[in-house]
Amino acid sequence: MQIAVSGNIGSGKTELTRLLAKHYGYRAVYGPTDENPYLSSFYEDMRRWSFNMMVHSLCSNIGQLAELKKTGESFVRDRSLFDDVYVFAPNLQSMGLMTTRDLATYTRLFEMTYPLLPQPDLLIYLRSDVPTLIRHIQKRGRQLESSIRLDYLTNLNNRYDNWASTYEGKLLVVDTEELDFVENREDLGTVINRIDAEFNSLFGHPDNHPSDL
Repeated sequence: MQIAVSGNIGSGKTELTRLLAKHYGYRAVYGPTDENPYLSSFYEDMRRWSFNMMVHSLCSNIGQLAELKKTGESFVRDRSLFDDVYVFAPNLQSMGLMTTRDLATYTRLFEMTYPLLPQPDLLIYLRSDVPTLIRHIQKRGRQLESSIRLDYLTNLNNRYDNWASTYEGKLLVVDTEELDFVENREDLGTVINRIDAEFNSLFGHPDNHPSDL
């Protein structure tokens, strides 16, 4: 079983990944974002470094997913490749921060490699309003995120909503304005019950795994 957790910056992907991995006994997998040597430069000058940052992220994620495919483990992953390809990269292009030529090259790299990688059995989209995202970003206090622009977050949110509405795989939308799965155990239980229902529809029976809740 492979679960991917998608959502905007500050939506709670990392926390939900950790909680679900603990509950189901799966491996928690986190994208190698902090290892991207272009990230700090990107936040300082998005136009100059967007393509470099996105290509490095794509290569790192492809390598990580290829290794996971070899192990055959069940895992919950913080973010999917879809986030970058269908949300972040087109958003950069639409804001004039990535050229159309660079976007086409980046998308082609994805299309050539993605069929060889493990596909998520279930994708969870964490939908959040921008004020909530800003509050979460400020609370965790990451220096690299201190200069993120409001219009950047807003545009990402719109693209996430549009992409989720057209996603053709198994998708579960979790509204973080209604369910606080980090602070409220009952809300976490609600999310898990909804995931179990998706498991039932996938396999025709409950997916029984050890739970630490």
